[in-house]
Amino acid sequence: MPLPPWHPEAFAARLPFLERRAALTVATRAFFAARGYREVETPALVAAPGADVHLRAFSTRYEAHLGQGASRDLWLRTSPELALKRLLVAGAGPVFELARVWRNGETSPRHAPEFTMLEWYRPGLGFEGLMAETEDYIRAVAPRLVAHGAVTTDLRLAFERISMAGAFDRWCRGLDILATEGDAARLHAAAQAAGFATSADEGWEDLFFRLLLEHIEPNLGRDRATFLTHWPAPQAALARRDPADPRAALRFELFVAGLELANAFDELTDPVEQRTRFIADTAERRRISGERSWEVDEDFLAALEHGMPATSGIALGFDRLAMLVAGAREIGDVLWL
Repeated sequence: MPLPPWHPEAFAARLPFLERRAALTVATRAFFAARGYREVETPALVAAPGADVHLRAFSTRYEAHLGQGASRDLWLRTSPELALKRLLVAGAGPVFELARVWRNGETSPRHAPEFTMLEWYRPGLGFEGLMAETEDYIRAVAPRLVAHGAVTTDLRLAFERISMAGAFDRWCRGLDILATEGDAARLHAAAQAAGFATSADEGWEDLFFRLLLEHIEPNLGRDRATFLTHWPAPQAALARRDPADPRAALRFELFVAGLELANAFDELTDPVEQRTRFIADTAERRRISGERSWEVDEDFLAALEHGMPATSGIALGFDRLAMLVAGAREIGDVLWL
């Protein structure tokens, strides 16, 4: 039977990894301070915990005391994103946060239901600029060679940049993913023409992610780190559409040593479009989960209406980065408890 994490022997086995994590935290704060970022802390208990329709949040209920306010449902945040963007509206940017976040049902060697997310936002920084800054950050805090499992990545090499359209063309036998535009029938036809089996019960998103996970992600972030850019517009989330090709969104993910490490957007600032997306996402979240969900975040939309500066922002799994920096095999090795 495994020893509990507080047992001195178990702690001693993790201590070398934890010391490297602590050094990574110091180096992270130094990197952002040198670039003029302000470190902030935002609430963990919120009315709307995040935007991703596939994430399940932990819920609780606030009980009003002595007539102070009203009782209401609250949630532990899945990301500090919406709070940090409110601070951009307030004029606090550029900002970063080492935020504790929670995601229900996520446990694996790479996942924990409670973990640390590093997020940063710089007004005026564009999509390409954020990729360059992310590359600078990773090189500043990590050793030149990092490994996970059988995959070793050399961070001295320029980070690869490949669009989602290019990735599907390369690893899915010429499939034109942007031409399917969220249309399940089109994607089924394109996938079958490329020689892939499909299932009638797969929607566009189901089939998109299956092809992505099975045929594209295993090729990313191996010898060199990879930015997977310009996601199909149905996967825009909180990102702007690409002005050069509205079928794509200005979103990228970063892969290092085979690990998905970060997700980033050139941020959507249009409150009308954001409201439309929130309404659709709320309905889809309830359809997927069959459970109650949070309502549209009206306070965030009010902030957008007031005016958020043009911004790019990124969410990076800090524990996963700590695994790579420390040479740890799984996320539990870099958690204090």
